[in-house]
Amino acid sequence: MKVGLISDTHGLLRPQALEALAGADLILHAGDVGAEGVLQALARLAPVRAVRGNVDRGGWAARLPGSEFVEAGGTLIYLLHDLDTLDLEPAAAGVGVVLSGHTHRPAVFERAGVLYVNPGSAGPRRFRLPVSVGWLRLGEGGPRAEVVELEG
Repeated sequence: MKVGLISDTHGLLRPQALEALAGADLILHAGDVGAEGVLQALARLAPVRAVRGNVDRGGWAARLPGSEFVEAGGTLIYLLHDLDTLDLEPAAAGVGVVLSGHTHRPAVFERAGVLYVNPGSAGPRRFRLPVSVGWLRLGEGGPRAEVVELEG
């Protein structure tokens, strides 16, 4: 199973991000969506699950959970915006992947047998940080993640 990862769009969904996420079986948005239209456009590619980030306000955003468990490809994923607000022990909860955003800094690392992924920011460029999305591949051999830097 191929899961597209995106975060911190801040209302800007670049054509490069849509192109990079084409072919996903599922798309997870780790918050700071910025506008409901971002989720609608992503949903034309694949089913979307999203959480609310600190800039998400209004009626559409109130419908987004602050965090969420998502099961995909036999792996339990914990989706939240800011990793600093993690309120559970992922390994003890049976979580295989923690997906977060907020920092705009892409990261992939493992801790205590849990894969942590931040796809970075796919929205407006911030400082000299890359504009990026990510992929999570689920199947035999456990979850594998990569960050894809976008041009532009």
